[in-house]
Amino acid sequence: METQAADYARIKSAIRFIETRAKDQPSLEAIAAHLGLSPFHFQRLFSRWAGVSPKKFLEFITVQGAKKLLDQSASVLDAALDLGLSGPSRLHDMFVQIEALSPGEYKSMGQGLALTWGTFPSPFGPCLIAESPRGVCALEFFESPASAEAQAEQTLAMRWSNASLVRDEAKARALGERIFYTPRSLKGADPLQLLVKGSAFQVKVWKGLLSIPEGRIVSYGKFAEMIGQEGAARAVGSAIGGNPIGYLIPCHRVLRTSGEFGGYKWGLERKKALIAREASRALLE
Repeated sequence: METQAADYARIKSAIRFIETRAKDQPSLEAIAAHLGLSPFHFQRLFSRWAGVSPKKFLEFITVQGAKKLLDQSASVLDAALDLGLSGPSRLHDMFVQIEALSPGEYKSMGQGLALTWGTFPSPFGPCLIAESPRGVCALEFFESPASAEAQAEQTLAMRWSNASLVRDEAKARALGERIFYTPRSLKGADPLQLLVKGSAFQVKVWKGLLSIPEGRIVSYGKFAEMIGQEGAARAVGSAIGGNPIGYLIPCHRVLRTSGEFGGYKWGLERKKALIAREASRALLE
């Protein structure tokens, strides 16, 4: 796990290097040199973290590569317009189940809830994971373990100001291992429960995100259509941006129609890494 987290730091550095030199289109050798790696170890880094070569992985983080993936995803996602259908669009929904607070609970800001929290070295960098007796209620990424620890309680208090907070690193580690390292073939046997606090519209959007299969992406407009909110792409985008449970509620899988990646509350490099890793793994299945 720590190796995956360390690998991600280098992957992110490579993505940032490419972004800052987009006009120059740096070669793989130049990117490897920037990371202080030989071409051999550069290849091994991507094979170990994403399962594919650097060339294939980095194709997914370009606007052209993302647009191509959007087009390839369209036929699969057409079947998801009816969210009751079985098939690929329901796979993540089988792994993750969302429960929303009642209106009364929403107003109480978590009063009576006991939340345990801790940090975890995920494959996408350090993260904060919080859980209530009714399910995971927060997954937030940070730039360093120190920032995760320093900002954890403040981050949780913004949404759950009246809940009691108890730090439990062992529990967070076990939960992190389940979230990020359980093989997909085993996830459906024990669906992960999530507890969210949001408006009815936000909850509808967050539940809809579960219908986007891993390795696929969708435009904001197409996603709004999928959940029956045609013409409300801006409001849908705002709800996507308010997602409190990263990765598990896959808000990173929604892009602009042009193939531009748009925003991401946990950093654009992380969004690109998430999309490219999932698309790379889909190639191997």
